[in-house]
Amino acid sequence: MSEFREYATYDGHGLAELIRRGHVSRAEVLESAIARITANNPRVNAVVRTRYDKARAESPRAEGPFAGVPFLLKDLHVTVSGEITSAGSRFFADALASQDSELTRRYREAGLVILGQTNTPELGMLPVTEPVQFGAAKNPWDTGRTPGGSSGGAAAAVAAGMVPFAHGSDGGGSIRIPAACCGLFGLKPTRGRVPPGPDASERWSGFSQEHVLSRSVRDSAAALDVTAGPGVGAPYWAPPPAGRYVDELELEPGALRIALVVEPALSAGVDRDCLRAARDAAELCESLGHRVVEVAPDHDRRELAAAFLTVIAAHTAADVEAAERARGRRAGAGDLETKTWLAALLGRQLRATDLAAAVRTLQAESRRIADRFDAYDAILSPTLGRVALPHGALHSKGVLGAVERAIIRGGVGPALRLPGVIQRAAESTFSVAAFTPLANFTGRPSMSVPLWWNAEGLPVGAMFTGRFGDEATLFRLAAQLETARPWFHRTAPLAA
Repeated sequence: MSEFREYATYDGHGLAELIRRGHVSRAEVLESAIARITANNPRVNAVVRTRYDKARAESPRAEGPFAGVPFLLKDLHVTVSGEITSAGSRFFADALASQDSELTRRYREAGLVILGQTNTPELGMLPVTEPVQFGAAKNPWDTGRTPGGSSGGAAAAVAAGMVPFAHGSDGGGSIRIPAACCGLFGLKPTRGRVPPGPDASERWSGFSQEHVLSRSVRDSAAALDVTAGPGVGAPYWAPPPAGRYVDELELEPGALRIALVVEPALSAGVDRDCLRAARDAAELCESLGHRVVEVAPDHDRRELAAAFLTVIAAHTAADVEAAERARGRRAGAGDLETKTWLAALLGRQLRATDLAAAVRTLQAESRRIADRFDAYDAILSPTLGRVALPHGALHSKGVLGAVERAIIRGGVGPALRLPGVIQRAAESTFSVAAFTPLANFTGRPSMSVPLWWNAEGLPVGAMFTGRFGDEATLFRLAAQLETARPWFHRTAPLAA
C-alpha cells in the first residue's frame, strides 16, 4: 500500500476531510502514520506499544467526524479491552484490561483509529518522561532534552509528525507542560468535563483530567466535542457548553480582560525564557485589542506545595495498594521507581486528617483565586518554570539520592519526615510545574499555547487559564492567537 506523502502537513480535521472527499484512502493515511512511527520512534522513544494489525482491521469500519484518522493513547488510565496498560511501571507490565475505558469508547465512536500507546513516567507522577520500564522519551526539537511529562510520549509523537493529535492526561500540568516543551497546543479541560470511567469516578481528588495534545486548535476543540459529557455514576460534572466547541473558533473573543501573573504558585524561581514567553504573549494580546493587567496573586507557596504533595502522596499510596491487591502480592523495591516509592511511603505515613486538611487548604485557595480573578476573562502566565530540561536533570544525586535509596531499602517511612527529604525531592518537580497545578486544584480550564521560541530554537509555551466551565472563551482566544501568529508550519527538526 502506498503512503500519503503529505500526511504530516495536515491536522486530524484535515485528514478526515480528505478521507471523506475520497482524495486519499484510509489505508494510505494509516500506512503513512505507521511509516512515520517506524522511522522516527527509534529516535524519540515516544510509542511504547503498537497494535498495527488490529488498527488495519478496525480502520475500514470506523465512523464519525474523525473516521480513519490515526491516534495514540497514553499508557496511563485509558484502557483497551484485552490489551496492556502498564502506567509506565514494571509492576503493571502485564496488566491486561478487561474492558475499554469510557474515553476509549468515545474515541472509537468518533472514528479515531488507535495505533498504540505512548510513553509516560511511572504512574504519571513527574513533569519529565523517563520511566525505567521503557526509557526516556526525547524531545523532537532537541533529543538531548525531555519532551516534558507526564504526557511526554504523546507530545513527542505529535511533534515528530507520527499522528496529528494524541491522548494525554493532566493532574498537575501533564498536558500543558509537554505541549510547552514540544511546541504544541495543549488544553486541560474543566474538572468533570471528560469522564475517567468506568473504573474510577475521579483521579487525584479531581485534579486529573483527560484530553489531547494537538498541532491545531481545531483538533483540540473537535476532540473535546466528541468526548465531553458525564459518565455513568459521575459524582459531579462540568457545566454543559452552549454549543459545539469547534463553532466557538469562528467567533471573535471580543476585547478580553486578561490578568498577567508571573509569580509562581509552587516554586520560588522561574527561568528567564519562561517569563519572556509570557510577556511576549501579553504584548501580542494587547496588539489584538485585549487589556492585560499584571496582578500579584500572593500565593503562600510553601503551604500550597505541601497540600498539593499531600494529596498526590495519599493517592499514590492508595494506587499502589490497589495494585497489590489486584496482583495478589506486595510490591517490592524492584517493582517501583524511587520517586514513586517515596510518594507511596509518605502517603502511608499520612493521617486521614492530613488529607482532609490538605484538600481544605486547596479549596480555600480556589475560593480566594475565584474572588480575586473572576473579574478577568483569563489568567496569563508562563506554562513552565523551566525550559525543557536535559535528560536526568530531576534525578536526585549525591547525599539526597543516597538518603532516598536508604529509606526505600529500609522501608523507613517515618524518615520521610526528616527536615528537607521530601521538600527537596518535591522542589525539583515543582521547579518545572511552578504554575500549572493551580488549574488542577481549582478545576479551571487551562491551555498552553506555542507562541514563542527561544534563542536555542526551543519552544516555550504561554498559559491561559479561564473561569470554571469556560473553555469557550479559551478556544476563541486560542483561534485568534493561532491566526495572528501561526505555529502549525513550525515543525521540529526531527519531524522534517
